[in-house]
Amino acid sequence: MGAEHTEQADALLGELQRQTAGRLTVFLGAAPGVGKTYAMLARARELHRQGVDVVIGIVETHGRSETQGLVEGLPLLPRRQLAYQGRALEEMDLDGLLARKPAIALVDELAHRNAPGSRHERRWQDVEELLDAGIDVYTTVNIQHLESLNDVVHQVTGVRVSETVPDAVFERLRDIRLVDLPARELIERLNQGKVYLPDQAAQALQAFFSPSNLTALRELAMQTVAQHVDADLRETRVARGLEGLALQRHVLIAIDGRGHSEYLVRAGARMAERRGAPWSVVTVETGRQADAALLEIDKAFALARNLGGETEVLHNTDVTQAILDAAAVRSARSIVIGRTRERPIARIFNRTLTQQLLQRGARYELTIVGTPLARQRAQRLPGRSGEGLWRREAWLIAGASVIATGAAALAEALLDLQDLSLIFLVAVTLVASRTRMTSAVITAVLCFLAYNFFFIEPRLTLLISAQRGVATVLLFLAAALIAGRLASRLRMQVVALRASNAHATAMQSLGRQLAQAADLGQVITAGSSVLRSTLQAEAWIRIGEQSGPAAADTQLSDKDRTAADWTQQNGQASGRYTDTLSSAAWWFLPLGADKEALGVVGLRFPAAMGRLSFEQRRLAERMVEDIGQAALRTRLVSELEAARVSGETERLRSALLSSVSHDLRSPLSSIIGAADSLMRYGKDMGPADRHSLLETIHVEGERLDRYIQNLLDMTRLGQQGLTLTRDWIGIDELVGSASRRLQRYEPAVRIEHDIEPGLPPIHVHPALIEQALFNVMENAAKFSPPGEAVRVRVRRTDDGRLRVDISDRGPGIPEPERRRIFDMFYSVERGDRGKNGTGLGLTIVQGIVGAHMGSVEALPGPEGLGTTVRLSLPWGSYPTTESPAHDSNAS
Repeated sequence: MGAEHTEQADALLGELQRQTAGRLTVFLGAAPGVGKTYAMLARARELHRQGVDVVIGIVETHGRSETQGLVEGLPLLPRRQLAYQGRALEEMDLDGLLARKPAIALVDELAHRNAPGSRHERRWQDVEELLDAGIDVYTTVNIQHLESLNDVVHQVTGVRVSETVPDAVFERLRDIRLVDLPARELIERLNQGKVYLPDQAAQALQAFFSPSNLTALRELAMQTVAQHVDADLRETRVARGLEGLALQRHVLIAIDGRGHSEYLVRAGARMAERRGAPWSVVTVETGRQADAALLEIDKAFALARNLGGETEVLHNTDVTQAILDAAAVRSARSIVIGRTRERPIARIFNRTLTQQLLQRGARYELTIVGTPLARQRAQRLPGRSGEGLWRREAWLIAGASVIATGAAALAEALLDLQDLSLIFLVAVTLVASRTRMTSAVITAVLCFLAYNFFFIEPRLTLLISAQRGVATVLLFLAAALIAGRLASRLRMQVVALRASNAHATAMQSLGRQLAQAADLGQVITAGSSVLRSTLQAEAWIRIGEQSGPAAADTQLSDKDRTAADWTQQNGQASGRYTDTLSSAAWWFLPLGADKEALGVVGLRFPAAMGRLSFEQRRLAERMVEDIGQAALRTRLVSELEAARVSGETERLRSALLSSVSHDLRSPLSSIIGAADSLMRYGKDMGPADRHSLLETIHVEGERLDRYIQNLLDMTRLGQQGLTLTRDWIGIDELVGSASRRLQRYEPAVRIEHDIEPGLPPIHVHPALIEQALFNVMENAAKFSPPGEAVRVRVRRTDDGRLRVDISDRGPGIPEPERRRIFDMFYSVERGDRGKNGTGLGLTIVQGIVGAHMGSVEALPGPEGLGTTVRLSLPWGSYPTTESPAHDSNAS
């Protein structure tokens, strides 16, 4: 039941994706001249009359008057001019079409290869970019250009089509329309000159346009349309919750790089498509593949990904078991393999791959695909690609055999050693641990012959005189072969484990460094460093507006930056090793998380590296994925911090407004009252009374000036939100400044400092933290009895934070009210908001400290007397390469 719900969810998701992206309509034909472009233009004219915004991106009329007549009257986008080798070439203006953004764009000849210098190598890539931009596309294509049918078309017509379209493009179909003509009618049109010029038509009739070829191509076109209609019906039924059609299970294609890998991929993909089943391509890495085989496997994997399949490299010395395990993991029903070169001895003992799969994979459907051309290529391959490898191994085999023979002779002569077989056995094991199994077998045979010839009676012959000697040499040969096989297998396992360990180590190192990154700049630094050291390539990362490292940034040419911008915008790889903007020197990968584009990663490998192995590609892609996750994490952390700061800002502003009504009214009332008394009764007052009133005006004026100065300090923090301009400053300097400021207003106050020596500077906004300290110290001074000191104690905590305790010896605050004194509108007679309040209040202090990611709390005073207000602040990371005076940033 769960699988049914998953299938329905996938169908609904596919339907939703088709609704959000552009929709593709393909006019499919069996051959040129059937009227695909004519049918597309006729449909476009009908939609244009209905008011639909239809624009011709590019249409090839090939001089046909009836087709040209349909073009007239439709909006036409001018073509883009490209200069190539002194010639002016015309191509579709992709950027102009994206800027125009019509409802429907007409793009003829989907399989067309673009002129050099275009953004994409193929026109179907242009179409994909239009679809991603939300533009519907009408296009035309012939059946022979479909990638999975390339080999079939070659077999039918004898013509190898070079311009192909990946089957994955057809997965974005909204509608497919078959434009068909009978073979005789198409040949008649060809004879009338409606398809090609007369000379070209005569040549085409003798080659491609034969009745048998056209009939076969029509059959392929009809099958393709029928398959897509069936797929649409199945998805529609599943999306509506109806019972879906019975689907075939997974198809597994196994390749070995021996000359027929791409042929197998196409054949297997076609089989899976006919069955409506998912499929994947695997190869078993045994360490015996030559460079040409690895290159062929890379090309086959690239083809499989273009066709919509999955790829994987398996590591195992037992090829049969590796394939069966992969089939079991994928719940595959069918296994597709090629007919490899079968060794006669292995066939006699049922040890060939085909025989082993038939015996051990009874529950699988085994499809064996063979071709004479593939057999010929497989026979020619070893002589060229493995020449260097065989030469090196031949020297090792010969050297080990000669050294073993000499060592045995010395051991017999000097040590009187009787059992010399162990010396030869060591040589076989040594060769097997460094080479392939074939080399180990050759070494074992040579050592067997040398042992028999030089050390078994009668010597210097291959004859054996005693039955005991026969048993000895035969057992030695068996032991050598077994030891060689075990050593070779162990070597392969070590190589595979070493590769897996290197992969895991690289990912672990990247994860550890990214976990320590606190912002995007550190993510860029850590990611580029690990990519550079792991992949042995120059790395460049851009996330948003930040990029790095600077050295790589300066090496990017205009072509490289164009490719980088395109990758970040479209979320697809480009540059070197791709078909998009391949003239760039860098390989660009999209950096994103959860389908959200965050940036781009560029890698520049040495120029001598003509290709990337599958393992290198996979490692690079996985590392880029982890960097994207880290970038998303740091961005979310920044957004949460900004939200917290914004919340504290609002609390601070609200507290300011609430305190203004009381803290400004009190000194103003005193000043106005004293001035009014002087104005009315000044003549009748004595000098002492006038002096008292003037002193009141002076004191309250200074108090009012202090409040206004505090408000101005708050206003300077920024009009769009709380901006903390941090700097490195010593806590003793802040405490001393706040104390001197308080004693100017309250000369009778005593302040005792207890500051831990050797404390490093703290990264804060100096004016704000001084204001917070001053407010708390002033509050403590108001409620301390005369003669009692206000105590300021500063310590470093175990968790790496700064703690400032400011204590008084006053009446204290009851425990139920200690938390409430920081509330915005809470006031008590003996607390912070009483008649002798501090002005800005403890709510303002809490807002300042909270904006610094710190905390404030009220605690009982020392020895249970009075109140202690504790401020806790983070240190920040002190710079090691710059002086504190130059390290200032905004948080």
